[in-house]
Amino acid sequence: MPRTRHLVLIVVTIAITLYYIVISRNKYLLDTSPSHQPSEIPRPRLWHEPPYKAPIPEKYYHTANSTRRASAVILILARNRNLPGVVSSMTQLEDKFNRKFGYPYVFLNEVPFTEEFKQEITALTSAPVQFGLIPPEHWYQPSWIDESRASAARERMGKAHVIYGDSISYRNMCRFQSGFFFRHELLKPYKYYWRVEPDVNFFCHLDFDPFLFMEGEGKKYAFTVALPEVKKTIRSLWSNVKAFMKQNPDLLSPDNAVDMLLDRTKEYYNMCHFWSNFEIADLDLWRSDAYMKFFEWLDSTGGFYYERWGDAPIHTIGAALFARKDQIHFFKEIGYAHIPYQQCPQGPAHARGRCECDAEKSFEYRGSTCLARYDRLFSDALEQ
Repeated sequence: MPRTRHLVLIVVTIAITLYYIVISRNKYLLDTSPSHQPSEIPRPRLWHEPPYKAPIPEKYYHTANSTRRASAVILILARNRNLPGVVSSMTQLEDKFNRKFGYPYVFLNEVPFTEEFKQEITALTSAPVQFGLIPPEHWYQPSWIDESRASAARERMGKAHVIYGDSISYRNMCRFQSGFFFRHELLKPYKYYWRVEPDVNFFCHLDFDPFLFMEGEGKKYAFTVALPEVKKTIRSLWSNVKAFMKQNPDLLSPDNAVDMLLDRTKEYYNMCHFWSNFEIADLDLWRSDAYMKFFEWLDSTGGFYYERWGDAPIHTIGAALFARKDQIHFFKEIGYAHIPYQQCPQGPAHARGRCECDAEKSFEYRGSTCLARYDRLFSDALEQ
């Protein structure tokens, strides 16, 4: 009997030991599995150079004869009197790019386009063309603006010879481009747009699809010219941006591009902005809750009318806040000019694009350009 009791005790001891071994092993496997590891904030990628230094991947070239297309549109804001300038810009764009790719056009105006305008434009392309009317509430100066204060600002800037300083219509345009164009019914079907203006020049043949590049590489905003803004037009803009950032730190993108916009003190805006008369961008960047809240914050201050805030610094700051720095792209392959500045590709990109411009006269390689500040966003990463 004692012997039997002894054997039972041994068996029970072994069973209990095995039970705890199995439990401990399972707990270890559970605790060390990837799905049960504490979530960590991804470390920012370290860059050796700006992404644009690499050539456009070959997979985005020679897609004109395929069915590969992005959900994209060419957007032109114009008035009827701009017809000759629009014809010039569009003829070049068709010749250098869109005759091969056939992306649709959307034209917007605060008054109806004339039949003459529509007929001349549609004769220039085989791509679909739509003409839209801007809702009055998206264009005209809001009723809550203090007109006496706004008119005093216009008079003051006009006397100081600030460009467009005395213009109401220019201010309407800047506010529309900053916070309303992407809400238009005709743009709702699209994800990407290429902004084109009257009287611009396109120098290079594009055999790659910039829209597919934006989509495939996860880009949010693309530019060709970066330069300083006129300080007199945006005196209070940065203080309002700083107030927004302080109030909404959770809305800012990790690894963003804000450092590009700061002076040496890291406190003030250095005036750098992307020249928005050319931009290729993801409409969802502007449609996002973060950007919409940002625009409404700025708009509520009246700065578009009490000063002369441009859409270029608004878009630039918006992209810098709400996109990663590598999602902002410099298209070095696209030759472009808007008087008085031009961007002309260099080296192999100039040859491949069969560019009709003088590379030595490209603005982006002059001392007043802001491209170097964009570049430093990526070289600084190596020092962190």
